[in-house]
Amino acid sequence: MKNILKNKKVIVFILMIFLVFAATLWYVNDIYHSNDSIEGYLKGKDFITVTEISDGLYLDGPGEDTAMIFYPGAKVEDTAYLPLLSELAVKGIDCFLIKMPCNLAFLGQNKAEKIMDAYEYTHWYLSGHSLGGAMAASFASKHLESLDGLALLAAYPTKSLKADSFSVLSIYGSKDGILNMEKVQDGRRRMPADYTEIRIEGGNHAQFGDYGEQKKDHAAQISREEQQKQTVDAILKMIELSCEME
Repeated sequence: MKNILKNKKVIVFILMIFLVFAATLWYVNDIYHSNDSIEGYLKGKDFITVTEISDGLYLDGPGEDTAMIFYPGAKVEDTAYLPLLSELAVKGIDCFLIKMPCNLAFLGQNKAEKIMDAYEYTHWYLSGHSLGGAMAASFASKHLESLDGLALLAAYPTKSLKADSFSVLSIYGSKDGILNMEKVQDGRRRMPADYTEIRIEGGNHAQFGDYGEQKKDHAAQISREEQQKQTVDAILKMIELSCEME
């Protein structure tokens, strides 16, 4: 009788492990895929060379001294951010698009350090969307002396970003149905003196990338191209002003 009960417990335990594994596998693979239009960006455009590196993609444009490392949003295919970053690369900001383990940035929060150790740039900036932005902010809080600034796309920090020579830009859409605005407001107390917040009228959560609609998000009232154009313009202005501060 004892052996029967023992065997039943073992079977139940194995089944539980299997169910947890299956649920985890389903969760990490249930991602938002890039739109079909992304294929063209993988080949590079407008004097940009896109190279696959061990931790993602490297967008090498005409710039030489400034680079940005980008953390994708949770469960979003990394290539969905190629259109946005390609526009930055065209304007002289080389970009590193990080591919996160299981498409979850909290599993690769420190990947920026590896990039910064492997490449030589005078100015380094960090950016990220949603969870990717939160993890970028967490990394930045520990490396303020090595970075020039941070661009948060529909994201907020949980740790202090205060430093005399550090810039932070926060951008979000007025139709964002996912971003917790109370936490955005709370995050303001963690910002440095050089902090700018921009609310894109008509923009939503998903249109920072090219991966279609996102659950619980609101419908945007402007095009994806317009939202990304305003985002690129704001980032470029932040970089320009932060360089002038030196």
